[in-house]
Amino acid sequence: MALKDDESVRRAPATEVVHLGRDPFSHHGFVNLPPYRGSTVLYPTLESIEAKTQPFTYGRRGTPTVRALETALTRLAGGADTKLAASGYQAVTTALLAFAEAGDHVLIADTVYHPTRQFCDYLLKRIGVETEYYDPTIGSRIAALIRANTRLVYVESPGSQTFEMQDIPAIAEVTRARNVWLLADNTWASPLYCRPLDLGADVVIEAGTKYLVGHADALLGSITSNARAARHVERAAGTLGVCPGSEETYLALRGLHTLDVRLARHQETGLRLAEWLKARPEVERVMHPALPDDPGYAIWKRDFTGATGLFSIVLKPVPKPGLAAFLDGLKLFGMGYSWGGFESLVIPFDCKSYRTATHWQCDGQALRFHAGLEDINDLIADLNAGFARMKAASA
Repeated sequence: MALKDDESVRRAPATEVVHLGRDPFSHHGFVNLPPYRGSTVLYPTLESIEAKTQPFTYGRRGTPTVRALETALTRLAGGADTKLAASGYQAVTTALLAFAEAGDHVLIADTVYHPTRQFCDYLLKRIGVETEYYDPTIGSRIAALIRANTRLVYVESPGSQTFEMQDIPAIAEVTRARNVWLLADNTWASPLYCRPLDLGADVVIEAGTKYLVGHADALLGSITSNARAARHVERAAGTLGVCPGSEETYLALRGLHTLDVRLARHQETGLRLAEWLKARPEVERVMHPALPDDPGYAIWKRDFTGATGLFSIVLKPVPKPGLAAFLDGLKLFGMGYSWGGFESLVIPFDCKSYRTATHWQCDGQALRFHAGLEDINDLIADLNAGFARMKAASA
């Protein structure tokens, strides 16, 4: 959907998210764009169906609702084009298939989202693509891993679960010099807090399921490309039949308009929780790149404009009954996968079995937290009661 104002004007993100994806007077003055549902699109004449110049031709190839969100995300990310997918994972797999082909070698961060790793180890391997995992802290030293047949480098910063930061500009300098594609998963930050295309990436992948939708009620993915990469992504998405659902796209558009204020709350609560947990005697360490003593803080400070509500901790060793008492009795932190919604979450994890280029070892249980939109004092009280249960059950 074309914006009615001057698209060359760069406005503050808080303003952009409120006004992008909207064109009220093209829809009878209603503030929100309606969800267009449909498969068939009619052509008025033989000439029009032969010319194929209509803006919309078939539901799978886009609707006004889809176009509005794609245009908004393209502008927010500073890209040339965006394609929506039915989930963040579908966005990941589509982006990889847009570039990788038989005989290629691809470099994937060892801390990548685990399903991304499963896709590489299963489907990419089946079609003749070799995957090599690398230490996410490698920076410009990734040049030593580039081969003649290396097609792409995939970064995820911060890393999934353990939050290692990657030096995207340093990696981008290497990939540009060697004509290798650079893909970045930016789900943690969203385009409001990091723009990897500005840092040198060619493609940015996000799970809109998380902060964009923001209400834990829809699955969505997006792939935003620079001008050089856009045609490859467009062809792959079209060939694979990738498309989002109508309702899911509408819900993401709705979420877009409150993204700035929600992220600010997630950031504030997440940092306060991380600092509080860091001071607890039961906690061995906190992994949050926006904490000044975090190993990735300098990169986060340089490349990001904010932090969100997702981070991890490692507990000091505790017996299983104590851990169960802590987690099972929480009232405000649900145990469930995903994140980015209004609700606070926690999950236990152990990633040592699926890291190969790096070594993950901790004596205590690792927990990933998502700080929701609840009052910080209530969240702290919930965790404080949990630690009391843990102590009692471990005695």
